[in-house]
Amino acid sequence: MLRDGGTAHLRPIRPDDADRLRRFYARLSDETIYYRFFSLYRELSARDVERFTVVDHHDRTALIATIGDEMVGVVRYERLDDTEAEVAFNIEDAHQGRGIGAVFLEHIAAAARERNISRFVAEVLPENRKMLRVFEDAGYVVDQAVGDGVVRLTFELEPTEDSLAVTYAREHRAEARSVERLLRPGSVAVVGAGRRPDSIGATLLDNLLTGGFRGAVHAVNPHTSEVSGVRSYPSVAEIPGPVDLAVVAVPAEHVEAVVRDCAAKGVHGLVVVSTGFADAGSDEGRDRQHRLVGLARGSGMRVVGPSSFGMLNTDPEVCLNASLSPQMPPVGRVGFFSQSGGLGVALLERVSGRGLGLSSFVSAGNRVDVSGNDVMQFWEEDERTTAVMLYLESFGNPRKFSRIARRLARRKPVVVVKSGRSSWRTPTGHLVRPSRAPAGAVDALFRQAGVIRVDTIHDMFDVGQLVANQPLPKGRRVAVVGNSEALARLALDACDEVGLDITAAPPTIPGEAGPEDFASALKQVFDDPDVDAVVAMFIPPLHTRDEEVAKVLASTARESGKTVVSTFLGMRGLPEALRAPDGVGGLPSFSTPEEAVRALGAVATYAQWRARPAGHTVQPSGLDVRGARAVVAELLAGRDERELDHAELTRLLACYGIDLWPLRPARTLDAAQDAAAELGYPVVLKTQAPHLRHRGDLGGVALDLRDAGELATAYEVMSRRFGPGSEEHFAVQAMAPVGVSCVVTAIEDPSLGPVVSFGLGGVATELLDDR
Repeated sequence: MLRDGGTAHLRPIRPDDADRLRRFYARLSDETIYYRFFSLYRELSARDVERFTVVDHHDRTALIATIGDEMVGVVRYERLDDTEAEVAFNIEDAHQGRGIGAVFLEHIAAAARERNISRFVAEVLPENRKMLRVFEDAGYVVDQAVGDGVVRLTFELEPTEDSLAVTYAREHRAEARSVERLLRPGSVAVVGAGRRPDSIGATLLDNLLTGGFRGAVHAVNPHTSEVSGVRSYPSVAEIPGPVDLAVVAVPAEHVEAVVRDCAAKGVHGLVVVSTGFADAGSDEGRDRQHRLVGLARGSGMRVVGPSSFGMLNTDPEVCLNASLSPQMPPVGRVGFFSQSGGLGVALLERVSGRGLGLSSFVSAGNRVDVSGNDVMQFWEEDERTTAVMLYLESFGNPRKFSRIARRLARRKPVVVVKSGRSSWRTPTGHLVRPSRAPAGAVDALFRQAGVIRVDTIHDMFDVGQLVANQPLPKGRRVAVVGNSEALARLALDACDEVGLDITAAPPTIPGEAGPEDFASALKQVFDDPDVDAVVAMFIPPLHTRDEEVAKVLASTARESGKTVVSTFLGMRGLPEALRAPDGVGGLPSFSTPEEAVRALGAVATYAQWRARPAGHTVQPSGLDVRGARAVVAELLAGRDERELDHAELTRLLACYGIDLWPLRPARTLDAAQDAAAELGYPVVLKTQAPHLRHRGDLGGVALDLRDAGELATAYEVMSRRFGPGSEEHFAVQAMAPVGVSCVVTAIEDPSLGPVVSFGLGGVATELLDDR
């Protein structure tokens, strides 16, 4: 991702790039060549080309950036000694200033670290301010020295807090800008717009037109000259003027040709509504999907979909309805992302009835490129968005999700429905890494990132309309107000269930009370400093209308500045009096007290997380990470993996300050008694057999053996219980001091990354899955 939201393909250079390198070099200006070689070296010799394109990726490495089929930049390092290498860049004039240099430096530094290079040296002419700025802005501690008219830069490659922050900030700006270009296009072409009214292409074109899109709209259909009053062109390339966004609704087998056409035109992004890619479940569909994203990203375009429902932007200055939704949702402050194309229509239909306005909506479909991570980067900066809702079916990069969501949730609530609790199987079409982590790991990821995870789509809208319209509660102290004791009891029970604190008994309001009585009771609880939030409920008597009470509730709630949820029993949706005229600051209403309280409880928990200081990354002292890497390299000795014995584990973990309790093998009783005498009584006798380790309930561990007699008895019992030969796994350890037995496990999950689990030791933890 580049600074302006475009894309480039970064890869190692290859010998067959020789002609590509010559064409690249021929396009460089004299100034750029002079800055790179310190002389006007206008033509590359055959020897130069071979040296530049043939590298060993150890002492000499080169990476290139391409857009389409052309090289636009190259970076290389050449090793100077065991730990130091010289680095140099060259970027085509037309693409300077797009952030390619920063991306190059991140990747070439990573490649160098993999080859045990710890320091870069660069020589730059003083007048080459652009290149000097790349190094200055990278976040490394750079030493500068000037000699013979050249600035010599030296810096260590170990990532620092500053360099990581620079990397993440660059990534954030680039991805946010790329999504903004999709959601705020100046012109849109609908490819596959047919004359048949019920066709998908015609529907997309009509929705763009009836939605009031402020930019230019074009139709692409080689078989007609006009669709729905819009001129049609045989191809995107033949449309006069720029095209920012192409909405593609042609059969899957024709999409690749359309993408090539769009690339030639310089289109910024694609929304692919077409199906028949990986969602088809076939090898052909998966291959087609890989070609789609490779061609689009390599040509500087981003892709939403395929199998997408489309995108919307309700900004009055844009009015983009590039979707299959027949109606634009109300203008609001919630950004909504959905991975499911099929649920798109149903989800958007619920928005209006809830009084929930949207700022923008993106349906990712197969999520081949643009993901929830990208859209969250945009919403973090978008002033029109104050809360975010996500419907997720799979994770493409959960580690990145955690990092972005944690930062976003510090400013704006993030509400998530994540399907797949019952199984890790992802939907057909979502090409993601498999995961071995327990389902609880995903809950932990959301909780640590401050994400409000809910179980159902209905709950997502409940919480969404609350965070979009009300201030966050300052605490968990709640007052209940209503004209029905039955409703009040339901609300009190629900508060107890979700951990909300009731400050006092609900004020008594007669069942036949009118708006004035309701206003008086509301003022009483709003004026109470011990109340953080209010649950207001109303059952309309015969002579009082809902709307009269709703008006009183809306006016007093806005003046109070406190969090308010309401229930007008039996009414699903929002009374008109509770709606805000501008779509912001309305008062959420729920059909039952339980729904209102559940939403309030979830938001109160989020508000507590957000109120806590963010803290900082702890770097424990006394860790010998380099020593640990050396131990691992020695133990693996060229193998991919192996089991470590206790002595090897002791040696490895000691590098991290973890001391293992001494263990002695006990293959005979004599060996066991000798080990006990060495270690000192009391001792533990246990089997190291993998299926019996830590299973005291199965007799695999005998604790607190205080003398040789007790040890002999335990040895005989365990030998008899597990049968001949079981003694091969027996071991003796000193008895640990009295305490609580705990279990810590760690896995490197292909999807989630490092996952650490903690729990109490014993069978109860395993049965209850409490970790």
